[in-house]
Parts: sequence; structure tokens; C-alpha cells
Amino acid sequence: MDAWTGHDVPTLPGDAVAPRLFDSARKAVVATDPQGAATMYVCGITPYDATHLGHAATMIAFDLVNRLWRDAGFDVRYVQNVTDIDDPLLERAQRDGEDWIVLAMRETALFREDMEALRIIPPEHYVGAVESIPAIAGHVRELLASGAAYTLDDGTGDVYFAIAAAPSFGYESHLSREEMVVLSRERGGDPDRAGKRDPLDPLLWRGARDGEPAWDGGDLGPGRPGWHIECATIALGLLGDTIDVQGGGNDLLYPHHECSAAHAEVLTGARPFASHYVHAGMIGLDGEKMSKSKGNLVFVSRLRGDGVDPMAVRLGLLSGHYRADREWADDVLKEGEERLARWRAAAAAPSGPSGEGLLAAVREALANNLDAPSALAIVDAWSEAALTATGDDESAPALMRTTVDALLGIRL
Repeated sequence: MDAWTGHDVPTLPGDAVAPRLFDSARKAVVATDPQGAATMYVCGITPYDATHLGHAATMIAFDLVNRLWRDAGFDVRYVQNVTDIDDPLLERAQRDGEDWIVLAMRETALFREDMEALRIIPPEHYVGAVESIPAIAGHVRELLASGAAYTLDDGTGDVYFAIAAAPSFGYESHLSREEMVVLSRERGGDPDRAGKRDPLDPLLWRGARDGEPAWDGGDLGPGRPGWHIECATIALGLLGDTIDVQGGGNDLLYPHHECSAAHAEVLTGARPFASHYVHAGMIGLDGEKMSKSKGNLVFVSRLRGDGVDPMAVRLGLLSGHYRADREWADDVLKEGEERLARWRAAAAAPSGPSGEGLLAAVREALANNLDAPSALAIVDAWSEAALTATGDDESAPALMRTTVDALLGIRL
């Protein structure tokens, strides 16, 4: 599957360091320390609806990680998936009387357009679940052979992962069993299903059902993959047994990231699967989390269609810390538009305060767990000085423009 086109990222002068990021497993901000290439896997969309601002905020957060690693001189190997076969996709297609393949292709194409408009650096590999099914089935067979998985005795052909095979299960999310059961029930799991060894055991392979698409699973029989094994398989195949960052929204911490890491660790014996489990906050509207189920989505494509500059949207989302659950409102967008106009005017000034000082300060802010709000305030202060003819560094406006382009992804 092809990603979006992307853009050239400017090279900045001077030295930079790898960012420090909050790791959910360690509950602390810890320096990233890539050995060789920096590796990152970010969970992508299930393409049954258009890209909303929650998606955009998550992708922008990990785009900052990508940019900071590049600025520090690392070769970045970034992989993102598309869950182009899953229950929500099939349910939406059935509801709307549409072919699920057409729906997935259309919404994936729109997602690419939105990412391009928001200037998200594309992943090195953009991979669909469907194209990964042979490898996924192979991993399910490995888990069965090792005793880490089992087939239900109800004739469905459904295969489950036994969390008992992963004695450290829960180290990433730090949740109690009671909390895990509740979240599993809310987030696509089936803790109440009869015949499972443990209510928390996640589905690896769903046996074929009448009226549903299915693929050849070899000894597994026809069927389709579970959600968590999809991401584990894609990451292991393209990035290796361990990675630097596994990322996504904080609603993926459990069960998705916990289970996908457990799958990977049992398959390889390497632990932890990720050096950092990094999670972005949710975007809300009118006091509620923005979600398809609530019908309160603000779509990136709709904002673009209304003539909103995507750079103003990006600035609006950067104005809150990536880990924070936060609200989107008209005044957030208005502030983003006003900030963009000020920065563009300042970048056209004949001079300003030290450009090197600005660059160093923005780097320092972002390296501290992606503190974008502080970085924006630093550029705001520089812009105010440049617009009031404070500072005599004639090279500073050009360096300011390059700095916000390379590190914040803002084109002026």
C-alpha cells in the first residue's frame, strides 16, 4: 500500500539531541536512545470514516518525534498500518449498503490527502492488514504450536492468545484485572465469551462466518485476523524484534498495545517490545471525547473544504500538550489562524532577535517530551520582537522560517 507523497524537510544548523518521551510502561519521561536507526510503529486508522481531529492530533504528535530524530541525525524507520479489515469496517459498510473494499479504499485515500495537507512526514512503510494476512496467519500458527494460543471447542475455528503465556502481561498499562475487563468490553474485546481460558485472552484468528470475507489460513482454516496480532506482525516483519517507540492514542494503551506487545514478546522472546510506549491524548468537543460513536467529529477534510489553512489546524492542535486530553473549539482554530498570520508576517521582517537562539530554545522545548506549547510561545515571543523591530540579526527571519518548518512542520 502506498503512503502519501510527503515533502522535503530542511536541514538545520548546529547540534540536536534525541527527544525525551513519556513511557507509559515506566510512567516517566525517559530519553530515547536509538541504536542505529530510530524505529517507530504508529497504529493507523480503521478506514470506515473520514480523518477527524483526534486522528490528526495523534499523527502530529508522532510526526514531531520523527522530525526531532531526523534533526538529531538519526535515520528514521517509521511504519504505520491500516486496519483495512475489521468488524467496525464491515458493520459500517453493511449499514450503508456499500462494498467494504470500496469504503476502505475511499477513506484510506482521504486519510492520505489529509496527512499530506497537514504536512505529516509519510511512513517508510504504509501497510494494510489484508496484505499482511499470510504473515499474520503464520504467527498465529507459531503461537498455537508453542502452546501460547488455543482454538475454541465450539466449531467456529476461532483462535485465542493465552495471556498466561505472557507472565509480564499488564506491565505496560498498569491496570487491574477489573479495569482490563471493563476496557476490553468497551474496546472490541469479548471477555464474556464462553470457552475462553481467561476472559482477557484476545482473539488471534476469527474463523470464517457466512457473509463475511475470509482468507486462507492454512492449518487454521479460512478466516481473518484479530486486531492486535496485525500490528505485532507488521512491526516485527519490518522493524525487528524490538523497536524504539510504539505509538498511538491513549485509548490504545489497553487492550491494543498491551496485547500486541505481548504477542510480539512471546513470538520472539525479546522484551520489552518497545523501549517507549507513547500515547497521545484525546480531542474533545463540547465536553465529550471526539468519536464516531458519539457523532461529534470535526473532520480535517471538511475544514479543508471550508477553506481553512491546514497549517492553522496544525497550530491549533500543537497548542495543547500531546499527552493531554483537550478540547477543540472555534477559538482554538481562530488562535491558530492568528498565530499563523503573525508568524508569516514576522518571517518577512528584515531582521529579528538571534535566529540561533530561537532554534536552540525550540529544540530544547520539543526535546522535553514534545513540549509544543512552550515551543509555540518561544516563536510567538520572537515574532513579536521581530514585528516591533527588536533585534538586528538579518539572517534570523530565514532561520525562523526553516526552524518552524523542520521541527514543527509549519510552512510559512
